[in-house]
Amino acid sequence: MIARSTSAPPRPVPALEPIWLEWGALAGMFAFAAWLLGGRGVWALLLSSDPTGLTLVIIIVFVAATLWCGMRARELQQQRRLLDAARGGAAEGWAAEYWAALAAAPRDADAPLDLLLEHTHGPHGTAWWVNGIQLKLGLLGKVIGFSILALEIGQIQNFDASQSQELLRSLTTGLGVALLTTMVGLVGNILLGLQLTRLDRYADALVAEAQRRGLEP
Repeated sequence: MIARSTSAPPRPVPALEPIWLEWGALAGMFAFAAWLLGGRGVWALLLSSDPTGLTLVIIIVFVAATLWCGMRARELQQQRRLLDAARGGAAEGWAAEYWAALAAAPRDADAPLDLLLEHTHGPHGTAWWVNGIQLKLGLLGKVIGFSILALEIGQIQNFDASQSQELLRSLTTGLGVALLTTMVGLVGNILLGLQLTRLDRYADALVAEAQRRGLEP
């Protein structure tokens, strides 16, 4: 008789997601879109139409946060490499610290997982707050723009048809500030939120894999 093995087949190692390359491709698309908009004069129009400077502030916040997302994506991918390398006996990275804490049998059984979550998700909370700042700056620009519009209307003493063109120009200044800052804030909020959501999902997968390995005998 041929003896049959009852041991379960080895679990296949999941493929490493190239999140940093994904971010690089997205950053390349952003750079191309920025170049295209600059060639068509959109950036000059946006900046010149906003005397408050809030549009420029929102753009700077978005660029800085996007670069941080790139660094964070690279760090998460490196930690996932270290987790996979731990199958061969390596003991580095957040996952290795988590396993070592589990082996030490701490008094607080949730402490190792809390520390791992702080490594993987902690900085993302601040990034999400920065993402909300873009939206709030856009709303602040909207309030300022409508305030300018209200002040201009309040200063009208009488209507002179010969000055209608100058009057419309002064009124549309406040309306332009309100609409442009809100639009830029919304676009920045959506695009940065897309990057942060991807980072959160990658960090979730990292934690799940570390927990699965921690439960193995």
